[in-house]
Amino acid sequence: MSNAGAPAPPTPPADSPSIKRLFRNYISLIGLALAAVSLANIIFLFLIDVISKRPSPYIGIFAYMVMPAFLILGLVLIVSGMWMQRQRHLRGVAGLPRFPVLDLNNPKQRSTIAFFTSAIVLFVMLSAVGSYRAYEYTDSVQFCGQLCHTVMHPEFTTHQASPHARVACVDCHVGAGASWYVRSKLSGTRQVFKTILNTYPRPIETPVRDLRPAQETCEQCHWPRKFWGAQLKVINTFSSDEQNTPRQLQMLIKTGGGNPELGQASGIHWHMNITNIITYASDAKRQNIPYVHVQDMKGNVREYFAQGANPADIAKMAKRRMDCVDCHNRPTHIYAPPDRSVDDSMAARRMDASLPYLKQQAVQVLTAGYKTTPEAMQAIAKNIPAFYQEKYPQVAAAKQVQIQAAVAEVQRIFASTVFPEMKVDWRTDPDNLGHYYFPGCFRCHDGNHASKDGKVITKDCNVCHTVLSQSEGTAPAIPFTRAAFNHPIDLGDLTAVNCSDCHTGGAGP
Repeated sequence: MSNAGAPAPPTPPADSPSIKRLFRNYISLIGLALAAVSLANIIFLFLIDVISKRPSPYIGIFAYMVMPAFLILGLVLIVSGMWMQRQRHLRGVAGLPRFPVLDLNNPKQRSTIAFFTSAIVLFVMLSAVGSYRAYEYTDSVQFCGQLCHTVMHPEFTTHQASPHARVACVDCHVGAGASWYVRSKLSGTRQVFKTILNTYPRPIETPVRDLRPAQETCEQCHWPRKFWGAQLKVINTFSSDEQNTPRQLQMLIKTGGGNPELGQASGIHWHMNITNIITYASDAKRQNIPYVHVQDMKGNVREYFAQGANPADIAKMAKRRMDCVDCHNRPTHIYAPPDRSVDDSMAARRMDASLPYLKQQAVQVLTAGYKTTPEAMQAIAKNIPAFYQEKYPQVAAAKQVQIQAAVAEVQRIFASTVFPEMKVDWRTDPDNLGHYYFPGCFRCHDGNHASKDGKVITKDCNVCHTVLSQSEGTAPAIPFTRAAFNHPIDLGDLTAVNCSDCHTGGAGP
């Protein structure tokens, strides 16, 4: 078949196109704009990071990760556009002209130029301000606690009611510095995918195993070298009897100190890493501690093994250097047991202690099993008034206001400490500060950890605190001339009993 009359295919140009000519395409121009804006934002955020008096851990998410990603994307678009333009050049297709043809005498072109110039300036300004505002938002408690509402609702709620309510989440969970920032972002990426796929655990697993050492976070505000002396602690509780009998215990907590420059390390803060270095092996929850390694400032080492501990099992366990959070493990996200929450509310007179059996009824409705928070709210609003209407009709008629106030307070306690949707309550997260509801101190100080030379980790309560006085009801306080605790119910010898054996967070004695 003859091809006579058919147009000849374009002849590829003999010359090799220059870089400038290859750049003349819309894809490369878009990539250039994207790369320029990204670079400007990187410089802007970097300057903020440098001149800020208190650099934010989250500034890197934009300055060192997000914006560089857009910069790389822009560079990829530039190269891709140039490659495509080269292919078109080889096929004889002309590219864009070197310079646009501008005629400022043309009113239409003047308007177009003015519009695009204004748009570019506005875009750069909004981009810079928006980047800073976005970085600032990701640094906020609201971002950490409310973006994933269901997942982080327990943590956010308890944070707002904690002693650290004014401390941002990132100050403890990330801190300053690039290395820990990157580690937290990698961990956060996994958490984002779990949230999207709805595969996150309920409750959220604790303790946080990749949490930054307390020396680099907590100790930026709490300076262990300045801790010494003792503190007075007053504990108010109420019985579960008809009179809600009040009790008060006054104790001297021997905080002590660990700074050798201020004297010998003593008290609770003997455990600090200033004078003594303590390493231990435990289970995943850090509740069962069969092995303790202690090294003093002179380098002397003593190892303690729990009675019946298997060295082979200990060898398989992860070792952890003790720091603040091994005792203060719930400094912010505190899921207070119902027993203690009701005591605190009654002591603060948010509930009328003259209502018969109020302590008992409040704890009972708080410890009942509920599938959802609305179900719990309805049960509390129904069961407490129903008890008084059935058992104490005169009280129900005379103290309706006090009963409704008690209902509202119990509902508040539930909403701030129990989260059935996430299967979170006081039992899911043991509090190691003390030893009342959980083993706490007795994880090591149980009298069963001994070294090879016969040294035993003491269970003597007076090492950490001394009882000053006790009172019950209207009776005068009993001053103590001996360091001992008078249990309201005679249990005999208490040396073999731990508080948490009976006190589970439900109704007390």
